[in-house]
Order: sequence, then structure tokens, then C-alpha cells
Amino acid sequence: MSNSYGTLFRITTFGESHGTGVGVVLDGCPAGLEVSVEEIQSALNRRRPGQSALTTPRNEADQVEILSGIFEGKTLGTPIALLVRNQDAASKDYSHLQHAFRPSHADYTYAAKYGHRDHRGGGRSSARETLARVAAGAIAAKLLAQKNIKVTAYVSQVGPIKLRKNYRQLNLAKIESNAVRCPDGKTAARMISLIEETRDKHDSVGGVISCVVQGVPVGLGEPVFDKLHAELGKAMLSINAVKGFDYGSGFEGVSMFGSQHNDIFYQDEAGNVQTRTNHSGGIQGGISNGQDIYLRVAFKPVATILQTQTSIDDQGNTIVLEGKGRHDPCVLPRAVPIVEAMAALVLADFMLRAEVSKL
Repeated sequence: MSNSYGTLFRITTFGESHGTGVGVVLDGCPAGLEVSVEEIQSALNRRRPGQSALTTPRNEADQVEILSGIFEGKTLGTPIALLVRNQDAASKDYSHLQHAFRPSHADYTYAAKYGHRDHRGGGRSSARETLARVAAGAIAAKLLAQKNIKVTAYVSQVGPIKLRKNYRQLNLAKIESNAVRCPDGKTAARMISLIEETRDKHDSVGGVISCVVQGVPVGLGEPVFDKLHAELGKAMLSINAVKGFDYGSGFEGVSMFGSQHNDIFYQDEAGNVQTRTNHSGGIQGGISNGQDIYLRVAFKPVATILQTQTSIDDQGNTIVLEGKGRHDPCVLPRAVPIVEAMAALVLADFMLRAEVSKL
């Protein structure tokens, strides 16, 4: 099982949803970076369950412990170990799933691959694993901030309700002004109503998270197999419930002609190379071109719904499953910091790789 990501700025996550805890070991972070436990905790608070009526009522404080690698508020250059202990697991809610294969979950595939699985909340396949990524992502974001690189994500679609403005037309400071994390108040209200209606029907709904990275220098990424957009895609598709990724013009670009899609170069008054449009999404030939990187991540409806469904057990018998437990009707609001974290981890790794290549 692959539990690590990154080349120079490398993370390894560990833990299960209903085990003792979930954590991450981050190796390769340069020494001397100022990082406080409060900064890491602030990132985790945006992902934690129970933060609003739109999320699962599982009551986890997600209090982070720094076990190593940070001393007197600065990184040591040694492995950084972070741990969050599980406090409100309620494993009894999953006892009826010990032998069941839930629809669209990883129960069957884990059982087929490993022959033994933790059925409590999905074990390692649970989205609770992503808190480790968010914790490490907070440190990556601090590293990027030294280079004035900023990663910002927001909810741009819930079900059929789409935000019709791009990030340049939005006040991104308003992302945290509502529970769904959409920077447009009117659209957010419609999204919230849909999520509430879906929750009351014991169903779930998916959507899209958009992400923009500003301040990216020219030259991040490798030209063949480690293209910057390929690594961003891999990182986003590794998030639970993600079913799609695109960047720049994405799939919408197929309806354009080359004469419309090409980003024309020019030199500004300061002598910097710019493009008049940004259909490339800030990446050309797998390498950042200095323009904003923008991407979209599609999330499916949460697989666990509190409705009766048929399935089979590990003996092939047809069974009836009755939904139990505490689950999000829509994962989008809590996934915003996860998307930001994965983008930050990718860019921090490529930034260090670019610095090494210059030595």
C-alpha cells in the first residue's frame, strides 16, 4: 500500500478512522521555517467534522500534537511527526458491516486485495486520513509563503448549482463567510439549501472545488513524466471521493479553435513575459509559466447514505443494508482545505526540486 507522496518534500501518512489516531511524518522540510502548532491547528479546524450543520456530527476536536521536528517554533530539518488522536469514533455503529460490502465503498476491493480489512468507518480508506495531509499542507503553505505563493480553494458547484463567475470576478476573502465555503453569497445560499434538502432526504450530493495558485514563479515542473499538471492531477485524484480533475480551459477547451485557445505572449512595462489569456492554466509543457495556476476537482456524492440498500456480504449472500453512523451529506465544504493542502504539497516539492537543480 502506497502511503507516501513527494520527492524532496515527502509525506507519509498513517492511521485508521477508528484506530488510536491519524498522523503524518514529513521529511525534507528545510530547517529554520517558522511554524506554530496554532497554524497547523487552524488548518485542521477547517477540515474537522462537526463544524457546521452541513457536516457530519462526529465530534472530533482534531487536536494536533507535534511529536518531532519542530523546536522553539522553528523546523529542525529533521522528520516532522504530527499526530491527531481519535476521540469520538463510535465503532459500534459499524459492527453490522464486518462482513458487508457497502455500495461504492472500498470494502470489496480492500478485502479482495488484502484478505483482511478494518471495517470500522472504512479504516484506512476513510476520508479521515486526509487530516494528515491537511496538517502537512499547513507546513507546505508556510514554505510557499516565503516565496509569496498562495493557494486558495473554494466550492464552485454543488449538484446542478454552479458558480458562474471565475476567480478573478470573486472576492476570495469571502470564502469563509458561509458554511459551504463559496465566495458568492447568493450562490452559497442556494447551495446550502440543496445540501439541507439532501440531508433531510438521507441522501448525498457531490460538486466541484476550484483552486487558484497565485505567485508561482516560472520553471516549476519537469518536461516529461513529472509534469506539474500531471502531479497536481495525481495529488487531487488521490483524495477520497474525487472523480475528476482539469486545469486551465480543461474539458471546455475542446470546443474552442486553436486561434481562440492560444495564449499570446507579450512583454509588460517592467520587462516581464506575460500572456494575454490564460487558457493554459499557468502551465505549458508541464512547467509553470508564471501565470496563475487554476484547476477544478470533481467530487462524487458521498457513498454512505442513510437509506436502505441491497448488496452482498463476503460470502456472496444478498443482504439489506440500513444506513447508520454519522456522515456528511456533502463533502465539499470540508474538502476545500484538503484540495489546498494537496496543491501546496505538490508545489512545495517542486519548489525544492527547482532549487536543487540550480546547484
